This record gives sequence, structure tokens and C-alpha cells, in this order.
Amino acid sequence: MGIRAEATPNPNALKFTTDSLIFEGDNSISVMPGDTSEHDILNDLMEVNGVDNVFGYQNFITVNKAFDVEWDELKPRVIEVIEKYGY
Repeated sequence: MGIRAEATPNPNALKFTTDSLIFEGDNSISVMPGDTSEHDILNDLMEVNGVDNVFGYQNFITVNKAFDVEWDELKPRVIEVIEKYGY
């Protein structure tokens, strides 16, 4: 198992992909500031300082960061949350 962080066309977003299914079904899930989700992993990611919003689908989560945060600082904290859930 492992988590792979991949660049997206948006420099403020990284796609975190796992070898396991995180979300069942064919629906995507987005969480914006002030929202909550039925998925604790997304709620926990939204609690990380510097995360602006998240998008999840099947085996990946795309994290959008605040403009004033650097990925070098944020990426390890995002991976830590995802690993906490066993991915």
C-alpha cells in the first residue's frame, strides 16, 4: 500500500491516490469551507490548517490548499491524515 501525490493542472491542488478504494459508488464528494461530509477522512482533512477544500472519488482525494501555504509544509500533514485511515 501507499499514497502517491500527483500534480494537477492547478498548482494549488494535489491528487492523493491510494491502492485501495476510499469511497464506494460512482458519486464524487466535495467539501468546501464550512461544509461537512459523511466521510470522516474528508472532515479531518478540512481541519488541517492550510487546506481550502477537498474532492474525493473512489481511490483518490484531491486537496486544494490556501494560496499562502506551501506544499512542502502541507503535503506531509495530508498524507498523515490519509494514513491514519489505513490507506
